[in-house]
Amino acid sequence: MNIFRLPCIQTLDLSYNPNLEGSLPKSNWSSSSLKFLSLQFTSFSGELPDSIGSLKSLERLYLSGSNFTGAIPTSIGNLTQIILDLTGLLPLSIFDLPNLSVLDLHHNQLVGPLPNHVSGRNLLTDLFLGSNFLNGTLPSRLFSLTSLEYLDLSYNMLQGSIPSSMSRLVNLTTLDLSSNNLSIMLDLELFSNLNNLNFVNFSHNNLLVSINNNLTFTLPKLRIASNLGSLDLSNNRIHSQTPKWLEVVGRNSLGFLDLSNNLLQGTFPTLNALNLQYIFASNNNLTGEIPSLICNASSLKVLDLSHNNFSGTIPKCLVHSNVLLVLDLRKNSLNGTIPSTFSKRNKLRNINLNGNQLEGPLPQSLENCTNLEVLDLGNNKINDTFPYWLGSIQKLQVLVIRSNKFQSHIGNPKAKVPFPNLRILDISNNEFNGPLPIKYFKYLKSMMNVGEGEVGLKYMGDGYYHDSLSVMIKGSYIELERIQTIFTTIDFSNNSFIGEIPQIIGSLNSLKGLNFSHNNLTGYIPSSFGNLTNLEWLDLSFNKLDGEIPKKLADLPWLEVLKLSHNQLTGQIPLGKQFNTFDNDSYIDNLGLCGFPLTRTCNNHESKQPPPLTLQQEDNLESKNGFGWQAVSIGYGCGVIFGTLIGYVMFKIGKPKWIVRMVKLEQHILLRRLKNNARRSGGRK
Repeated sequence: MNIFRLPCIQTLDLSYNPNLEGSLPKSNWSSSSLKFLSLQFTSFSGELPDSIGSLKSLERLYLSGSNFTGAIPTSIGNLTQIILDLTGLLPLSIFDLPNLSVLDLHHNQLVGPLPNHVSGRNLLTDLFLGSNFLNGTLPSRLFSLTSLEYLDLSYNMLQGSIPSSMSRLVNLTTLDLSSNNLSIMLDLELFSNLNNLNFVNFSHNNLLVSINNNLTFTLPKLRIASNLGSLDLSNNRIHSQTPKWLEVVGRNSLGFLDLSNNLLQGTFPTLNALNLQYIFASNNNLTGEIPSLICNASSLKVLDLSHNNFSGTIPKCLVHSNVLLVLDLRKNSLNGTIPSTFSKRNKLRNINLNGNQLEGPLPQSLENCTNLEVLDLGNNKINDTFPYWLGSIQKLQVLVIRSNKFQSHIGNPKAKVPFPNLRILDISNNEFNGPLPIKYFKYLKSMMNVGEGEVGLKYMGDGYYHDSLSVMIKGSYIELERIQTIFTTIDFSNNSFIGEIPQIIGSLNSLKGLNFSHNNLTGYIPSSFGNLTNLEWLDLSFNKLDGEIPKKLADLPWLEVLKLSHNQLTGQIPLGKQFNTFDNDSYIDNLGLCGFPLTRTCNNHESKQPPPLTLQQEDNLESKNGFGWQAVSIGYGCGVIFGTLIGYVMFKIGKPKWIVRMVKLEQHILLRRLKNNARRSGGRK
């Protein structure tokens, strides 16, 4: 503790030592020279002592990310910059400190209202109170702090409206009121004098916009934050026709505009801003064509107009751009063909046109999109053969062309190593035929040997845009708002594929889901499927598969959904682990299957084994690292105790499904033993 008593020390920075413990002295701070003290992200703890006020020279105090508790002492009146990490009531007296310029209390557990009175001598420039539990309304006195440049009140429980005194904050550059309960009636006059305002975030509130009949005529006279660079109004209740005032905002230096998740109607505003880089207007009721003036935004990097009712064709300028990174127009009513002239220098990373009325063939100029990671063209009317030439796009991770009019068989790849980074492949609900494309499966390297420990919980996309996708998971379409980089799935369902399932599929051991249902596949279920140790759902239903279910499938630890119904499978259903959780629906219409959970018991017959590899020899794959199937046995010795316990549980809570299933399983095993014992006894006689 004596380190705090060094008489000549001016700077003491112990920050970012998470294992460093200690506390502050309650008395005898002998140093009058200390100006800078930082204990950020250490394990210092205890209360802030009143004695800290004796440090007359202290200007900056940084304590965020540490373990201090208790109230802020009033004795710190001489400090100019405070960054604290505390809990409890917001200390209103701190706003009266005459020399304070920076107050950072964000991401704490502070409660209570904001101050109704603020000292006129206050020199605050930066006020960070975000990510707390502050409540009440926005006091007008707070917005009279004309020195404020940065105001962050986001992620609290504030309510009410913005006071008119906000117009006095002429030095304000950043205003963040997002994620509150503010029922804001936004008055445009408040912005008329805020020419320094650069960043505005009102998202996740109950924002309304004050629009009257005369507003259209007064707009040219308004000066709406001429330096405004970022405006976020997403997740509010802005409704009626598209606000005309956006056209005024668009004439300035606006670079970021987010109007998503509102109730906007009508056509998209005419934005002439040359500096616009990010436009988000998804999940509204916008109609009409995408305005051609959007092409004037030559700096545009992200365009997200998804989940609206736009019609007409896709503006050609969007595929001519050498700047655009994300083109998200899914879930609209766009028609015509996809523009055929993608620039050779384009930087497109994500193209999502899912859920429109697009038709015609795919433009082969798509192969110019060498930076493409996500291509989703599902749920359109595109008529073409399999786009094998997309295999040359080395960065492609997601390819979705489901529910179109693709046809014919999938030929051999033209690229030497096709689709090496592909992790999500969905070509379901088309008219493909012929055998499954063995030679493509051999090169899906990103579906092989990728453990969760290698990539961690990472998501596709960048800070400006998170990739999202609708995908079939365990029998239902689910909207993934973010796509984990460990998520891998193949869906070839609802086509007309024939022939055997290749053994090479078993090498794709990072697969989470595999769906080959509703085809005309024949032959055995490959034993190599036992190597798919990350598999969570497997759907092979509605085919013509025969033979036995490989016993190695019982060892798959994460298999939650299994659909093998409507085939020609025979033999005993494997027992153990996940297979004990599947019900009859997994196996119906396989007349040769027997055993739990079916009521049809098995005879003691020779198991039908698959023949040596013939058509599958080209896979050149042998099962490896597999574990033999071990039968589940239940000891007789604990039967009475177990039965008494189960009887009591069922008396108290009824017949839980898992108990019924367990009892049925035990009955199957017991019945089989009795039959075997009877045969052995008969043989001895």
